[in-house]
Amino acid sequence: MCEGLLEKLEQIVKTPDFASLQLEIRDITTREDWFQAYQYEVPVLSFNQGVDENREQSLPRPSPRASVQQLKKMLHSYL
Repeated sequence: MCEGLLEKLEQIVKTPDFASLQLEIRDITTREDWFQAYQYEVPVLSFNQGVDENREQSLPRPSPRASVQQLKKMLHSYL
């Protein structure tokens, strides 16, 4: 994962608006389906609206230069 993006996301989940958001870092090399789907698209952001892993939805890949505020705005539009 991009260290800069991780730092920004860690800041975001500490804010009241995103207190219920949980970060989970996954290694795409641990599953062949993830690797095939995302080998050229990392980092991948997705969210799960339920307990069923099959209900995950991928989010558009943010720019590495996106600010914390820009990431918050993007996340608000999807969550």
